[in-house]
Amino acid sequence: MTQKFPRLFLFLLVLIFVLNLVQSSFTELIYDEAYYWYYAQNMAWGYFDHPSMVAFLIKISSFLFDGELGVRFMSCVLSAGTYLILWLLVENPKKKDYVVHFFLLVFSFTLMNAYGFLTLPDTALLFFTALFLWLYKRFLEEPSTGITLLLGLTMAALMYSKYHAVLVIFFVFLSNMKLITNKKAWLAVILALICYTPHFVWLYENDFVSITFHLYERPNQAYKFDEFTLGFFLNNIVIIGLLFYWVYSAFFKFKTTDTFSKALIYLVYGILIFFFISSFNRRVQAQWTIAISIPLAIIAFNHILENAKSRKWVYRIGLVSVVLLLYARVWLVYKPLFPMIYETHGNNEWVSELTQKAGGVPVIFENSYRRASMYEFYSGVPAISLNNLWYRKNQYSIDDSEERVRGKKVLYVPIGGKSGDIKYMHLDSTVFYGNFIEDFQSYRKLECIVEKSKTGIEHALKVYNPYEFDILLENLKYAISYSNEHKQVKEVQSLKVKNLYPGNRILKAKDTVFYTFELPLPKMENPDYYRIGISENGLSPGLNGKPIKITE
Repeated sequence: MTQKFPRLFLFLLVLIFVLNLVQSSFTELIYDEAYYWYYAQNMAWGYFDHPSMVAFLIKISSFLFDGELGVRFMSCVLSAGTYLILWLLVENPKKKDYVVHFFLLVFSFTLMNAYGFLTLPDTALLFFTALFLWLYKRFLEEPSTGITLLLGLTMAALMYSKYHAVLVIFFVFLSNMKLITNKKAWLAVILALICYTPHFVWLYENDFVSITFHLYERPNQAYKFDEFTLGFFLNNIVIIGLLFYWVYSAFFKFKTTDTFSKALIYLVYGILIFFFISSFNRRVQAQWTIAISIPLAIIAFNHILENAKSRKWVYRIGLVSVVLLLYARVWLVYKPLFPMIYETHGNNEWVSELTQKAGGVPVIFENSYRRASMYEFYSGVPAISLNNLWYRKNQYSIDDSEERVRGKKVLYVPIGGKSGDIKYMHLDSTVFYGNFIEDFQSYRKLECIVEKSKTGIEHALKVYNPYEFDILLENLKYAISYSNEHKQVKEVQSLKVKNLYPGNRILKAKDTVFYTFELPLPKMENPDYYRIGISENGLSPGLNGKPIKITE
């Protein structure tokens, strides 16, 4: 093993692995991690926002450890695996003399460093991108059946990690169009699709909710150059860190010498161009381009092996970067080190305070899957997010979370409350109020289906009850939200509906009730979309209908 991996390499790898384990154990979860932990409580082939890999990794971790390490252990393992594969992908014999340079370079990649212990979809995306490239390189050299099958399985794992994985696979394919006539390449693709079939089935059974949300329903905002396009360029500096100049300099100087090196170039340019174009339509989050870290690390390390000047600068700046990143890691645990509050600070405190004041009853957070999942992780008490027209759908909208609190005494925590039965405070001094509800009942899965009538004025509204029980119609009120072209809700008002069968007072299980309505005059100018919601038992109206384009 020391022939492929020098002893110094293995020592530093173990050192970083232990560092990540310690970091995982003492750092409180960030909100997204808590949300994905909530995923893992009910394993499925897909979830509202992402495929299932992140939940699968958390489930494995939870079998081995409790607490935060029970969420993050597998991330530490995959991070070490990413280092191993990156080392294998560099074939320059000089690399054994520059093991320290390798670790300084890779450890300095900001987000790759963070995903060394944080459990997010991108953690698996990085590992499987590296593994995919290594297997693809082997496939080019010797396309054996074994390598082909492993390549297919890895492509499936990539897609189960994050939908962005399709870009990794597509741009590698684009770099080598001859693959279209390669039978073994098709075998790998077919195997990947077979393995991914359970997720396709899940999407079908859930009305393609993930695709619909990401492509059509996600709220956006008006284009701003500084936040969108300029922000895109800044993000791609941030994900690399202090070594961004030398990393990108190595990339722009890189010359393709074979099919594999061409794939690295296509992968980086392809992802950057794709999201650069996207930046004219929406804000591109930093982690969306994280997959370029793998080819950039390979290219940059190969470059410094042949360039003494760059090697010296990477060593010097890499040391500074490592010191700063280690300081930041300690700050994630110990807030006084830096005058700023982050998501890993104070969660135990506010959860403990709220648990005591709630008296152990389930807690319902209005419009906050983040606080609901964080509260349940640290308290062990059931909590859900109840989403309304001012917010967006999430995992709590499509699972059976309602049934966990139905008919029970709960504490309801609204957004923007000014008074209540209890109040509690977050570390950032935000105060929330909560009210107790003795017999909680919500029907957020009622479906509002709108059909425009032939007159062009009156609309037909069908309300379908997917529940196994009947619902009294008198407990339901209707509302409408108006939003702009970016699907940002600007106005919510009540909606008058006319029951086509006024004698019907009950919406039976698995049945439909029929109404007509006219769009009320909006206060906002020129709304672009409207959406119907149902207010049950005095709660804020939910996201029962889909956004509908208003035609002139």
